[in-house]
Amino acid sequence: MEKICVVGLGYIGLPTAVMFANHGYDVHGVDVNQKAVDMLSDGQIHIEEPFLQDYLNKALEKGTFSVSTTPAEADMFIIAVPSPIAEDKTANMDYIRAATESIVPFLKKGDLVVLESTVPPRTVLDVMMPILVKSNLEIGTELFVSHSPERVIPGKVFEELVKNDRIIGGINEESSKRTQVYYESFVKGEFILTDATTAEMVKVMENTYRDVNIAFANEIAKISDNVGVDAWEAIRLANHHPRVNIHLPGPGVGGHCIAVDPWFLVEKEQELSKIIHLSRTTNDDMPQYTADKIDDILKDVADAKVAVFGLAFKGNIDDIRESPSMEVLEHLKAKNLRISSFDPHVKENKAPFQTQSYDEAVEGADLIVILTDHKAFKEYDPKTLGGTMRHKAIFDTKNAISRETYEEAGFTVYRLGDGKGNPKN
Repeated sequence: MEKICVVGLGYIGLPTAVMFANHGYDVHGVDVNQKAVDMLSDGQIHIEEPFLQDYLNKALEKGTFSVSTTPAEADMFIIAVPSPIAEDKTANMDYIRAATESIVPFLKKGDLVVLESTVPPRTVLDVMMPILVKSNLEIGTELFVSHSPERVIPGKVFEELVKNDRIIGGINEESSKRTQVYYESFVKGEFILTDATTAEMVKVMENTYRDVNIAFANEIAKISDNVGVDAWEAIRLANHHPRVNIHLPGPGVGGHCIAVDPWFLVEKEQELSKIIHLSRTTNDDMPQYTADKIDDILKDVADAKVAVFGLAFKGNIDDIRESPSMEVLEHLKAKNLRISSFDPHVKENKAPFQTQSYDEAVEGADLIVILTDHKAFKEYDPKTLGGTMRHKAIFDTKNAISRETYEEAGFTVYRLGDGKGNPKN
């Protein structure tokens, strides 16, 4: 049985590792987080994703998955570590470098190294290759290298690992072909082979397209607030056009992809990425806009309390990376409002003012603010929800609830982009 070593057991690395472990490979997972390693060794997942626990259980039962803080010899090495943005909005390549350095002592003739992390174009050529040559293996004939970026969405990772088309960019044709053979064990989508730098560019482009589209939707929401139009209804109607697909507005953009990847292009070609840069700053400004609108709603309420619902950057997951909710909380704190926060998926008090139940969060509150469209929020009974509030009001930034149902229960309902005024006017 061929062996795969996966370096980085986060939201992408772990699902990928256990998927391979359930499809004919012996997989060794590596992570520098000792707590995560200990949990996985005990059969417990440290991140939330549907079906992940089941896949882990099956792999452990088969004996095809092991985990530690150090790599081991393998036939294929997958690097799936973060590539975060530094304070100056440039890519931090430290994790990529460290992960690549860590596998060099274990490389042998015929091995394949695959980078799955989303990275700036030329990372394979300019960052990884100078490290991999330390193996003393001839790159392209004795050691094969490619970039095959993940293209999955949290909450549907296992479904999309299988059905989505797979981009594979090798440093040469043989690297691409060898990579495809491994992923063919479970991927049912089309395989599209290209070169490494093009593959890197494609992944960054995909997320940048979405960021630009969301920025447009956020501008529409702000304009709608000024001109008295319901942005959600306007977008819904505009999308009936056969060639229009406008995304939805919100309190900001989070996660480790859409909120990060556009900066990779800005970093590479700042003078040529003006639309990208403006879109990114537009979305980065939405938490402040949201907090200003909350402050405006509560301007006549003494000693106002806000109950923030939703800490994760996306509905029905526990991932708070780059979550705009965190920034909204900080802006609200600066306005000297009383604050509570709640998220049914986020545990261990990872956020400011976090409570462990919605009852605790809404007690004495003057306004509920929905920042994440969790399914649980949509199922709450407004009659019960408002029972311990001082004022029954709700501000829905994700169009997650029924306005009519809440108004029938006595709530005053506000929505982002609902045409009821810009807080800065």
